[in-house]
Amino acid sequence: MKQISVKVGLASCGVAAGAMEVYNAIKEYKEHAEGLDLKQTACIGMCFEEPIVELDGGAQGKLSLGKVDPAGIIDIIEAYRRGELTQANVILADEIEGSRNSLLEGQTRIVLRNCGVIDPKSIDDYIAKGGYLALQKALSMKPEDIVNVITESGLRGRGGAGFTTGKKWSLAAEAEGKKKYVVCNADEGDPGAFMDRSTLEGDPHNVIEGMIIGAYAMGADEGYIYCRAEYPMAINHLKLAIARAEERGFLGHKILGTDFNFELHIKEGAGAFVCGEETALMQSIEGKRGMPTIRPPYPARCGLWGCPTNINNVETWANISWIINHGAQEFRKIGTDKSPGTKVFALAGKIAGSGLIEVPMGITLRDIIYNVGGGMKTEKPFKAVQMGGPSGGCIPASLLDTTVDYDSINATGAIMGSGGMVVMDEGTCMVDVARFFLNFTQNESCGKCTFCRIGTKRMLEILTRITEGKGEPEDIERLEELASNIIKGSLCGLGQTAPNPVLTTLRYFKDEYLAHIEEKRCPAGVCTALIRYEIIEDKCIGCTACARKCPVSCISGAVKQPHFIDQEKCIHCGACYKACKFNAIRKG
Repeated sequence: MKQISVKVGLASCGVAAGAMEVYNAIKEYKEHAEGLDLKQTACIGMCFEEPIVELDGGAQGKLSLGKVDPAGIIDIIEAYRRGELTQANVILADEIEGSRNSLLEGQTRIVLRNCGVIDPKSIDDYIAKGGYLALQKALSMKPEDIVNVITESGLRGRGGAGFTTGKKWSLAAEAEGKKKYVVCNADEGDPGAFMDRSTLEGDPHNVIEGMIIGAYAMGADEGYIYCRAEYPMAINHLKLAIARAEERGFLGHKILGTDFNFELHIKEGAGAFVCGEETALMQSIEGKRGMPTIRPPYPARCGLWGCPTNINNVETWANISWIINHGAQEFRKIGTDKSPGTKVFALAGKIAGSGLIEVPMGITLRDIIYNVGGGMKTEKPFKAVQMGGPSGGCIPASLLDTTVDYDSINATGAIMGSGGMVVMDEGTCMVDVARFFLNFTQNESCGKCTFCRIGTKRMLEILTRITEGKGEPEDIERLEELASNIIKGSLCGLGQTAPNPVLTTLRYFKDEYLAHIEEKRCPAGVCTALIRYEIIEDKCIGCTACARKCPVSCISGAVKQPHFIDQEKCIHCGACYKACKFNAIRKG
């Protein structure tokens, strides 16, 4: 009997969607089935289609199926064996048309090339895909030549600031010191961001290989991966990968028979957003409270325990092996002149294809949302996309043709950030969005700087007041003044960028602020205090459904007679609006 390969996506998104139940059902079936090879992999990026199962080896070629039900998976496998599987839930296919094939066509995968393809817990799978060949090549090169290759590639740090990676490496390489460190910043904390988690869950060896190459190039013999503890699967996969790499001689003492030694550790972060800032991260690794310190000195000169230290984020490290294998010029063929390569984004919000994508720099936001992302999830039109997390900003529909590169995105008032992209439709209140992100940064402020600690709190109070219908015309000027002072007076990037969501929403959606303040109205119908529910007399049949659902008994009226809402008692919960089946309640 012909061998059939079955892969189940068991990343965090897959497990949350029920993939483990699917895997266990296949495992039980495999015990009495011949010619079945069951494997596991991570997320291919289409989180919205989980659980995903890939079938290969049959007459119908390689097929990936989405939203697989554990109760029906055995019938699917049997149909595939017979060559009779229908295309009903085939999302990706080589020989026939998969419903989601087009979502991959606009992508260029470097960082994610192995995610959803290999078993992340198998070093042999990684090696079979060319893993650790870049390390072998790098160890035959001079360290300075490696730095030159990374510099010539034009790779910019994918953590958000976009600083040239080669320049960063050269500073650490040139720094004097017998002891040097390299660090991977995997402290991903932006709302709606999961790029680092998925990369580490899906291809941990690629990140590790990049760090080993970087350590050799910069003269470091020890490294840390700083990963938030809320990522247990990523941490487990990293621990296993480090152990396997040590067993094979890729890590540890006299790597691959050379005189190069490198030891790698995992430091689990406690979830403080401010530890994504490099000086706070180093404080945390040293066992201190994670709080930013003054720069200079910069980490390249004086970092961990006073030693020269290089810090790059997960995605940056994940590009290194590809660049070493293929060369700087091949990397430069992708993307733009000033922003070469690709960028990984986590798509979330009101978008049909929520999940992880990797696209060439220079693509437009419109292409990402409507082609690679599959368009809007709802019938409501696109309104804005929030980029850069709490440090970023909101880009309106009028700028949808903006190209995705560091300079163009910065020009909008947003930032590239680490890659979170939250898509919003016309049902989103932009004042409430600004309030949400200010609430996040205010909570996450370490409190060291007065302007960040107190300034963000004052901004949050003003935004809350506006969403409650208590705003004043002067509040807009107050927000702008506070924003300016917070940017100037904060020590680290958290405070310096905290006002960005407010400034961009004021820049592009000022009319919504004015509607809240002057008209006491939320155009999107989101801010509860500004919503008014009224019963339309000639539509109300007196069924009493609304009155029975009202939690504060503010609706009165006789059976089969029009009802009325006491606006003084109404708490604007919307229970009556949802209960009415006759469209007799107006929301405004």
